[in-house]
Amino acid sequence: MTGQRLIFKLAISAEAYLAVYKGHAKKISTRATDGRRVEFSADKVRKFLTHDGIYGVFEMEITAEQKFLSIRRLR
Repeated sequence: MTGQRLIFKLAISAEAYLAVYKGHAKKISTRATDGRRVEFSADKVRKFLTHDGIYGVFEMEITAEQKFLSIRRLR
């Protein structure tokens, strides 16, 4: 079974992402380029965190059952 791919932009300042470390935020919610709502655990993008935050265009692959498979930065 092939996964679905969702493309979306993120612009999260380092200060905003700090809420994840403090336990105030656990999920990120955004909209994919095709209009679908995307909600996922904030730890999925931790590896993209820089001193400035998390910025860029990302591609997430999910199963037909909406389970996370992978995420990568496109630009």
